[in-house]
Amino acid sequence: MLMELPDEIEQNDSGMESLTASKDDTPERRPEDIFITPVVVGTSPSADTQPSLTLKEFDDEPDETFSERLWGLTEMFPVCVRNGTYTVTTKTWSGVKNLYQLSRSVMWVVASSSVILFAPVIFEVERAQVEDMQKSQQKQVLLGTNAAMSGPAPGMPPMPR
Repeated sequence: MLMELPDEIEQNDSGMESLTASKDDTPERRPEDIFITPVVVGTSPSADTQPSLTLKEFDDEPDETFSERLWGLTEMFPVCVRNGTYTVTTKTWSGVKNLYQLSRSVMWVVASSSVILFAPVIFEVERAQVEDMQKSQQKQVLLGTNAAMSGPAPGMPPMPR
C-alpha cells in the first residue's frame, strides 16, 4: 500500500539540481538531501498504517566541542543574566590578574629590602668569624698546637661546640 505524500515533502528530480549545485556540495551534504522521508510502519499491507517521518542523519558531522555546547546553553538565559555573568567573570579575572601583579611587586620589595638590610649584618658576622679564625691560627703558630686547644684567651668568651 503506497501512501500519498504532501507536496512540501515530495521531492521531484528534474535534473536541474546538478546545474545549480555548487562545487563544494558533496553528495552526502547536498541541501536537497536534508528532507523528511516517510517510513511506513506495519506488518501487513492490509493493516492500518501510519507513516512516521524521520530525518536523515549524517555520521561524518563533527561533534560539538565543550565550548560550543556552553555557548549554545547561553541562549536559554535572559540577557540580564548573561550580562551579569559576563561582568562577574571579567571582574574576577581582572581581580586575579591585579592580585598576581601586586604579589609580584610586594615580593620584589621584600626580597630586595631584605638583601639591602641584612647583607651588611651577614658580612660583619662573617668578618668577625674570619678574624677569630685568624687569631686562633696565629696563636697556634706562636704557642703550638696544645695552646690553641687548651682554651680561650683571657677576656674571650668560650666558643660553643
